[in-house]
Amino acid sequence: QELEDHYSPSRWSPRLDRDTIIDAHLAVTAAGTERARASGQTLLHVPYGDGDGERLDIYFPTDPSETFPALVYIHGGYWQCLSKDDSGFAAPPLVSQGVAVVAVGYDIAPKGHMDTMVLQVRRSLVFLVEHYPRIRGIYLCGHSAGAHLAAMVLSTDWTEFQVVPDIKGAVLVSGLYDLEPILHTYVNDALNMSREVAQRNSPMRHVTPAMPAACEVLVAVAQHDSPEFRRQSQEYSQALRAAGWSVSVLDLAGVDHFDVIERLSEDSYVLTQV
Repeated sequence: QELEDHYSPSRWSPRLDRDTIIDAHLAVTAAGTERARASGQTLLHVPYGDGDGERLDIYFPTDPSETFPALVYIHGGYWQCLSKDDSGFAAPPLVSQGVAVVAVGYDIAPKGHMDTMVLQVRRSLVFLVEHYPRIRGIYLCGHSAGAHLAAMVLSTDWTEFQVVPDIKGAVLVSGLYDLEPILHTYVNDALNMSREVAQRNSPMRHVTPAMPAACEVLVAVAQHDSPEFRRQSQEYSQALRAAGWSVSVLDLAGVDHFDVIERLSEDSYVLTQV
């Protein structure tokens, strides 16, 4: 029961009770995405593969230069809810600064298996590199389960893809980096992971020595994340640092697991600025 509580982010917010905070989060991200789609130049539902979930939404910079950086956003939802269709809320402040924002869709559980999701996110980056040569420099941003998937990208052996994306930075927000604890919680009901699958897909277990061109990593955690989420962020950042990665940790005061990412729609928010 204690483990269930620690891996239930909705129980830790002082703002709203656990039944309303998820609905509020869905409403905020959906409304923000609608605004982003209405106000900018977009390409929606771009297929990067044959699967139903293998689609991207691309929000182009307001004044694109010859080349431009891209923030690739990987949504959360405990690998079993949310979608790219709620994931454009962070675009307006960034596109106004010349940055493209790409929201990645992937097959969530129970349809999607953990191995599949990890592979899909990797393949989405390969697709961007191959089809959008004007993108110069990719910055990954993932929230919660999306931070886990972004962290799995950092451990990729790109030789099998014959393409090496130019990943300049990764912003991992309120993520999980060791999946073993959730084998014992309700979260695994839909995921149906074995211990082997959980270990194979735990970034904490696959930290590679930093290459000379390794990207910078920002591990962000909310003041009102659960103690387990906070512990995992701390331990993963320490493991990366020990392997020679350039890592900074941002402990964001006054926010919980949900508004820590919702506020990316605000120009002045510290994470938006970073």
